[in-house]
Amino acid sequence: MKKSLIVSLSLVTLLSSARAASAYQGNPNVMGPNYNPERHEAMEATFVAGEKGYENWLKLMENRAWRLRQVVTNSKIFAEFAQAHEKGVESMNTFRAKYNLGPNGQGFRAGRNR
Repeated sequence: MKKSLIVSLSLVTLLSSARAASAYQGNPNVMGPNYNPERHEAMEATFVAGEKGYENWLKLMENRAWRLRQVVTNSKIFAEFAQAHEKGVESMNTFRAKYNLGPNGQGFRAGRNR
């Protein structure tokens, strides 16, 4: 009985600390350490351009979000992604669910499945 209680409490503590460690990533009002205003404006322009912005988006995403780049492989999917981005959180969550993406464009278990 004591052993299962200790294991349960340890698990709760572990899960709580893991959530707290990545809190800013779930808050759209807090800019991350890699935020760049110029890049942000360029990304917004690609979303507004829709299908035509796909090639520019690919260049901006070089060496970033590998799982998202595996999913968004053509201009039609990019247009769907851009539209979801423009509509807001609920649309992005629907897009993520449709393409099995986790938070921040990562795959299963937010990229920790390696």
